[in-house]
Order: sequence, then C-alpha cells, then structure tokens
Amino acid sequence: MTDNNVQPGSSQALPDGAIPAATLVIMRPCESGGADEILMVKRSRTMAFAAGAVVFPGGRIDPDDYRVAAEHGFAPDDAEAAARVAALRETLEETGLAVGWPTLAEEEVDRVRRALLSETLLSDILARRGDRLALDSLVPFARWCPNFKEARTFDTRFFAVEAPPHRHELTVEVAEHSHIFWASARETLAMADRGEVSIIFPTRRNLERLAQADNFLSFSVHAAAHPVELVTPWIETRGGETHLCIPSHLGYPVTSEPFERVRRG
Repeated sequence: MTDNNVQPGSSQALPDGAIPAATLVIMRPCESGGADEILMVKRSRTMAFAAGAVVFPGGRIDPDDYRVAAEHGFAPDDAEAAARVAALRETLEETGLAVGWPTLAEEEVDRVRRALLSETLLSDILARRGDRLALDSLVPFARWCPNFKEARTFDTRFFAVEAPPHRHELTVEVAEHSHIFWASARETLAMADRGEVSIIFPTRRNLERLAQADNFLSFSVHAAAHPVELVTPWIETRGGETHLCIPSHLGYPVTSEPFERVRRG
C-alpha cells in the first residue's frame, strides 16, 4: 500500500512517558536452504504488554547499559549505544544466547545468564572478566514508538545481527516467555495468518520488511539504504475505512493496515 499524504509518523517527537527499549533480530542460515531463520520468543500470557504475542528478544534499557556503553568508548548519554548493550543483555537473559560476546565460552554462558537474572550488573561481570562486547556487530534498521492508549509506550530501537555458533539448547526466561523457536520471516507471517501465533503491529511490519531479504547480508544492504527515523503510527481514513499507517520511505513494503485488524499490544 502506498501513502501520498503528509506522514505524521515520521516526526521525531516522542510521546510523553515513552520507555526506552531495544530489540534484536538474530538471523541464521536455514539448514535446508532458503531464507535465514530468525529467533522468536512467545511472551507469557501474564505479561502486561503484548501478552501471548510472538516477538523478537529485547527489553528496557537500564542505567547500567549506559555505563557499559561508556566503558566501550561511547558518550555517557549515547542512547543508541546503550540500546545496543540492552539488546545483547536482554537476549542473553531471555534466551540463553550470548550474542556479541566473542570471549564468553559456551560452557560459561549459563552461569553468566543466571548472574544477570539475579540482578548482577553487566558492567560488573564484564569488569571482572576483562571482556568487551562487539557492539559494532549490530546493524540498526528501525526505531518505533507506537502510542496506543491500550498499551504501554515503548521507544524501541531495532537491530539485526548474525547468530553466533552455539551447541546448547536455547530456553526462555519463564517469568516473561513461554516458548522459543527459529523460523523465517515468511514462515512466522504465515503462522500468524493461519491463526497459529499472534503478532502485534510493529512486529508484523518488521517481519514483512525482513521477508524482503533472504539472508543477513542482503538485509544489511537493505537497512543501509534506508534512514532510521522514529516511527509513530497514526490513524487515517482511506477509502472510507480507518487505517493505522506508517511512513512510506523507510523500507516497509506494507505501510497501512485496517485498524479493526490491528493487534496493538
């Protein structure tokens, strides 16, 4: 769908009270060929936001994420650098996959994950180990801040990354999630269309965008060709029907959806 109207969703103004967050799209080659698979988690039905929905790993940016970013040479108030740290930290906490941590041996992953879940600061763990994160391995490609009255408002930065090799089984952090799986973007969209999984509006739009590329390299090229601008969807009447819309110049193949069909949170 195309949009030839003024696009308020490209504004850089944040809604009041937006919670800074980060999410990570982790891509790996499919063993049987075809498009890369993406790591997805299903949120617990007890969660206040996106209960029962399938999402990418991620979560809130903590103050310690800024500290870690600063210790990697970024400015103390660099929000994108802190988001990169948060994306890696949250992924390890939620799935047991250590992304962007090349010096963390596989047999050490579970112990570090348990330490993080026990509220040990990532900055303290890195300092004790003398480790550094590979923050430059993440490819930024989007920033969303939906402002739906039915849901909490998150200012979320999206990154893509290649999956690191691993032999251990990945498991969800049961307080927040109930299931974990690998599937291509097209496969997850097909599952949603069949009613097998539920996906919220931002996840659907980003899966549609990811489905345009067959692998991490081609998606990285696509991401580099489009600006990262704050997306705040807006409501617009089109053809007598109310639609939820996003800007048309950011690489998304679908830029509106009938409002009655949208899952917002």
